[in-house]
Amino acid sequence: MSSWQLQDAKARFSEFLDAALTKGPQVVTRRGVEAAVLVPIDEWRRIQHASRPNIKELLLGPGPRFDLPIPKRRKWKSRPPIDFGSPDFR
Repeated sequence: MSSWQLQDAKARFSEFLDAALTKGPQVVTRRGVEAAVLVPIDEWRRIQHASRPNIKELLLGPGPRFDLPIPKRRKWKSRPPIDFGSPDFR
């Protein structure tokens, strides 16, 4: 991975972007400290997809699955029956 100082990446953004597309991820530094990475969109999508497990992986994978607190069920309040023949219903 190549490294670019922030001011160079800003001043030569088109070249910076071309380098990311042809050579792979490009690191941006700010005051000598790595701050960000520019990657091609296809690689970004691949990374994003790989980092999100699907439902099958979640259910069959290791780790705590059933230690979430389950709230107690409340009883349903029943409503009084409706008398459709009453004068109040009209």
